[in-house]
Amino acid sequence: MKITFIGGGNMATALIGGLRKQGFSAAGLQVVDPDDAARTRLTDAFGVRSTPAIDAAALNCEVLLLAVKPQVMKDALQPLAGRLTGQLVISIAAGLKLADIGRWLGGYSRLIRAMPNTPALIGAGMTGLYAAPDVDNAGRTVAEKILRSVGKTVWVDDEALMDAVTAVSGSGPAYVFYFIEALIEAGRQLGLPPETARELAIETFVGAARLAEISSDSVAMLRARVTSKGGTTEAALKVFVEEALDSRIIRGISAAAARGRELSEILGQG
Repeated sequence: MKITFIGGGNMATALIGGLRKQGFSAAGLQVVDPDDAARTRLTDAFGVRSTPAIDAAALNCEVLLLAVKPQVMKDALQPLAGRLTGQLVISIAAGLKLADIGRWLGGYSRLIRAMPNTPALIGAGMTGLYAAPDVDNAGRTVAEKILRSVGKTVWVDDEALMDAVTAVSGSGPAYVFYFIEALIEAGRQLGLPPETARELAIETFVGAARLAEISSDSVAMLRARVTSKGGTTEAALKVFVEEALDSRIIRGISAAAARGRELSEILGQG
């Protein structure tokens, strides 16, 4: 299988690196990117072919992976319109609907939409996937293989749910970092050295997330087990409840999903 990446940014780099670690041949990977530095970096790091523009060799592939910014996707796809011959097209551009990508490709429908998140950069990503009706099981398997090279995947059966995927997991690392920042600052204000507060906050988050991942118990049950009656954890959680922290988080994530829907309409124009 040959894969051509349109765009050579951070996520493309992560995916290429993940595929190479899994034993995927450098000869089966190529990148189209107008930036000289990006092409040199990818060729030097992974031995892949790189080119500044789409050419016949770039089109000689089974998979086209669209990894350019949503704002420039329409222009990036212009050289491909009407030239595809059955390739599976996977877009990792946030907010762009498959109907718009297909239209820009000249009425193409063998499309998959993917929303990876930034932990993919260290092989710990989470990707939501949606396949257009014209993608068969073989195509879905190919997409899973590619995206699982940088973490885990989950499918949704309605493209509208990709806005929720983006709001929860695509943007999710920022929420986690925000909470870690608050933990660090709380530790600092309580007298801990900054480096100690940072290590305590990060490792606590990593360990708790790992425990939630491997435990057969619900997250609510895990929380309850840490919360002794009249203890320190209960004192903290009482404040969180009084401040309606959970509702505020839900409202924030809902706002992210709403903004995703707005951006889909804006970016899909033209």
